[in-house]
Amino acid sequence: MSTARLSVEHLSVAYGQSEVIRDLSLQADAGEILAVMGLNGMGKTTLMKSLIGILPERAGSIQLNDTALTKLEPHERVRQGLSYVPQGRMIFGSLTVQENIEAGLRSDKENVPKELYDLFPVLYEMRKRRAGNLSGGQQQQLAIARALASQPKVLLLDEPTEGIQPSLIKELARILKKIRELRDLTMVVSEQVLSFALAVADRVLVMNRGAIIHESARAGLDEATLSGLLSI
Repeated sequence: MSTARLSVEHLSVAYGQSEVIRDLSLQADAGEILAVMGLNGMGKTTLMKSLIGILPERAGSIQLNDTALTKLEPHERVRQGLSYVPQGRMIFGSLTVQENIEAGLRSDKENVPKELYDLFPVLYEMRKRRAGNLSGGQQQQLAIARALASQPKVLLLDEPTEGIQPSLIKELARILKKIRELRDLTMVVSEQVLSFALAVADRVLVMNRGAIIHESARAGLDEATLSGLLSI
């Protein structure tokens, strides 16, 4: 089983003097898919950027197993085992699909693992095509493949269903669960689409104004209660 446990204790993050996340604590257990839900502007993306080190913490701690990440730069956190799929995907549109994936490899001497193309056959078919010409769903697959290229222990995904056709959302959930099975990964997924979170997550947290206001295991979760919290 995976031994990658991500722990966040009493985290506070601010933009200038404006505190966006206040005294937030959460834990993603080894091999767990944790969904962090909430409406726009509730702090989900700020949390993700803080976890990967793009935004500095005002207070609190972030640990991967027993390794403190709080003072590390983003590339150092990647070396420790975090990988990040940002909101909007941020693929390199002028580079080919293969070049995008190669950008995620730990060394320029490595080749793209066959496993990644097995997971995403469309990327193999389009590996020589410019990434900017892919559909939204294909670009999301590419962004995930690029993140997996670094051999992470924990995968962070920020709004992965954004810009994806509704018909493809269940397929994305299936792919993420398959990746968890194959790679024994821990995942933290920020999301607004309830159906996707319920399809993929083992546990669901709800954020409101920078704080966790609800936590439920997927088994036995009350969808009506959760839906009501997401309309606050």
